[in-house]
Amino acid sequence: MSEAPQTSTSSGPTSPQTVAVLTADAGVRLRPGLGVWLRDLFLSLAISAFIIVFIYQPVKVEGTSMMPSLEDQERIFVNKFVYRLEPISRGDIVVFRYPRDPSKSYIKRVIGVAGDRIRIDGGQVYVNGEALDENYVPPAYADSRSYTETVVPSNCYLVLGDHRSMSNDSRDFGPVNQSYIYGKAVFGYWPMDKLGRVR
Repeated sequence: MSEAPQTSTSSGPTSPQTVAVLTADAGVRLRPGLGVWLRDLFLSLAISAFIIVFIYQPVKVEGTSMMPSLEDQERIFVNKFVYRLEPISRGDIVVFRYPRDPSKSYIKRVIGVAGDRIRIDGGQVYVNGEALDENYVPPAYADSRSYTETVVPSNCYLVLGDHRSMSNDSRDFGPVNQSYIYGKAVFGYWPMDKLGRVR
């Protein structure tokens, strides 16, 4: 007796063959999702690396010469690209290679640019004959050192630490050539109470 062809219409348990097919289909659906995730991860890492290498560099401040603006062990971001777009200006906090030992980096505030006449009389800074108002140097951080008037050479900058009594700066090693300056301090991120723009 011949059997009629069987057509399954059962709503019961799925056969092993059907389970295998469903599992394989799920794998096909998962692989494109994983590829997109990996692509996004790689792209994010590449962008982060580009930013760190060419634009922003995280650095740790070591020493007290820039207090109270920047504290010892404070973490900040340095913009390494900004001076390709704009000139270095008075008041900028810059990071540069120490002229007497380029393997070391210093961070100071720009006080004078090329052509400026700078002198310090008993701790008071004069730029082109006018007393400089320095609200970033509280009385407790000032000193009474003097500095004979000098004209800042071409392509150079005179830099001072905000903690005048504790700073090794242009009063000691002279103006800094622009070629030694590689970034501007722009943003503090640690400790959290110092989070924000560097001024």
